[in-house]
Amino acid sequence: MDCFKTYDIRGRLGSELNAEIMARIGRGFARVMGARQVVLGHDARETSPDLADALAAALMAEGCTVLDLGLCGTEEVYFATAHFDACGGLCVTASHNPIEYNGLKLVGRGAAPLDPEGELAAIRAQVERDEFGPGRGDGARRPVAAEARAAYVERVLSFIRVEALRPLRIVVNAGNGAAGPTFDAIAAELARRGAPLEFRRMHHAPDPTFPNGIPNPLLEANRAPTIEATRAAQADFAVAWDGDFDRCFFFDHTGGFVEGEYAVALLAEAFLAQDPGAAIAHDGRITWAVQATIATHGGRPVQTRTGHAYFKAALRATDAVYGGEMSAHHYFRDFACCDSGMIPWLLIAELVSRRGRSLADLVAELRAAHPSSGEINFRLPDPAAAVSRVRQAFEPAALAVDTTDGLGLDFADWRFNLRASNTEPVLRLNVETRGDPALLARQVGALRALIMPGA
Repeated sequence: MDCFKTYDIRGRLGSELNAEIMARIGRGFARVMGARQVVLGHDARETSPDLADALAAALMAEGCTVLDLGLCGTEEVYFATAHFDACGGLCVTASHNPIEYNGLKLVGRGAAPLDPEGELAAIRAQVERDEFGPGRGDGARRPVAAEARAAYVERVLSFIRVEALRPLRIVVNAGNGAAGPTFDAIAAELARRGAPLEFRRMHHAPDPTFPNGIPNPLLEANRAPTIEATRAAQADFAVAWDGDFDRCFFFDHTGGFVEGEYAVALLAEAFLAQDPGAAIAHDGRITWAVQATIATHGGRPVQTRTGHAYFKAALRATDAVYGGEMSAHHYFRDFACCDSGMIPWLLIAELVSRRGRSLADLVAELRAAHPSSGEINFRLPDPAAAVSRVRQAFEPAALAVDTTDGLGLDFADWRFNLRASNTEPVLRLNVETRGDPALLARQVGALRALIMPGA
């Protein structure tokens, strides 16, 4: 069962994932979770409806009532699972993976992530044994898309004050994934409430052939169409989503891409303007811009490991109102502690309106104070040896050492984080300084020479 990953299920269609395997997953999920009512949705991929049908049939064979959302985003499954107090939720999606893949994201009651060593491991064991025997009852499939989306839109819009919005023109790029119909529902309600927002839609209709490429704006090569459309429309900013829109990415009015750590800092400011004492969760790769913003606005920083399970646990444990990763996952306490790709752009629109400054200006201020390298990836045969070389060279002079997530070393005017990928022989390096781009370039060069000597 190679399709079982650490936190979810992803596999190549046919050989690693098909309707028969998905049916076994559905039966295993029902039994391990003791499920009687399950939310089900799917993304825009060609195979997703059929895989969702296989899941639904298996769940019904186990006596479950399937609350069917149809085409939707992963975050809508999360929301509906909590909203309907269901035993769990399943979204058939491969997000930004290549077109020959599909997958499944799973949550338990309250949209809580499954324990990789507990529930998910137990489901995998049941799937591998394939000894289900006769079904345990006759369930039913109930369409709830309209009811669920109306409640979802209401919740998403509760994060902003519509009356605070000023006239803005925003380019939105759904990447031909699942985001388009959900965005339209949000935009329609905004218009009904009198929001002075103008939208320029691009690659908007869901299309399983992905004629404009797999939607993954994290890849620099995929950003050009959004940049060009933003400039052509003379927009105030742009938003682009991945396939199941649980991540969103920002571009300023010049077409400049907003790096993840600066988006997190701005969203932290947006929340702390309303709740100055709130806790804000962030990852440990790039920290100074976020921590400085939190301190300026009277918040409490909570550093946690990279990954959705860690962030969701941190929000629950600390009552943090918001948590953000530089990879563009944004988590919200009042959204079942789950990630959303729709809430962030609304908050940015309100922040830009309230500050009376462009997104480009707000980001430039953060970037000048805390320039960063962005994530630099190194593929090499022995990542552990490279980490050892870096540690030996830099740790003796470090003012602080953090091994929460990889190796993090702080110095007076700069810091770095070096972490190994969990799935491939890759090291990921992030470097930042206190207002010194030249120092940033020098230290990136020094680290690069240690990580890949002779390259």
